[in-house]
Amino acid sequence: MPELFAALGYSTLEWTGIITAALLIGISRTAISGLAILVIPLLAGIFGGRASTGIILPMLVVADLYAIYHFKNAAHRPTIIKILPWAMLGLVLGVTLGGYIDDRHFKMTIGLIVLVCILINLYTSLRGAALQVPDTAVLHAFIGIAAGFASMVGNAAGPIFWIYLISRRLSKAEFMGTSAWFFFLMNAVKLPLQILVWNNITTRNIVPSILIIPVILVGAYAGTLMIKHINEKPFRYLVLGMAMLASLNLIFR
Repeated sequence: MPELFAALGYSTLEWTGIITAALLIGISRTAISGLAILVIPLLAGIFGGRASTGIILPMLVVADLYAIYHFKNAAHRPTIIKILPWAMLGLVLGVTLGGYIDDRHFKMTIGLIVLVCILINLYTSLRGAALQVPDTAVLHAFIGIAAGFASMVGNAAGPIFWIYLISRRLSKAEFMGTSAWFFFLMNAVKLPLQILVWNNITTRNIVPSILIIPVILVGAYAGTLMIKHINEKPFRYLVLGMAMLASLNLIFR
């Protein structure tokens, strides 16, 4: 595999970053959901802000397909219906504004979005069952637009959407199934936007995304083994701490 990446013009650092990202994304789908947030600042630091979103997106789509296969009947459809139209508006906002900023500011934006998402993740973890979020049309619009914008600009909508799901008191299967379908639909819409508007997905980065599919699946399978032997909470805090440092590096570098 390294030889194939080298033939496409990727350096050792770049293909190592891609393989690491694929493993982390795979594991995040079956073991530790917050793990994928570390991928975003990692690849943005290697490839640049806007370019990294085009590299990550095809990997996310593969992981989404794996997730919806396992949770296809568990999605809470009313939740998706409430949020999805607003999320599409957020995508449009993200693709429009993202087209007007240079890569330095793009990386800063990604760093800030990831940092906010980490803080949201920590807050929801600490609040747990005590978290109360009102089920109103205004909230649906806010969560949807914020998730769509964060997803388009940084592939970082997870914690924003999860805070709403946690407040809905869904079962674990419904939580996973709703997340899987919501992000699959979002990422499917983002693909043509990345290709046609940002010109961000090309032969150079789609081929590695195809080659890396087995690595994503290995990561997903490894997650099913890891989940039985690790204490998820301290490991998640470690990952969030690492992601926070990487995000601060994007903001201030």
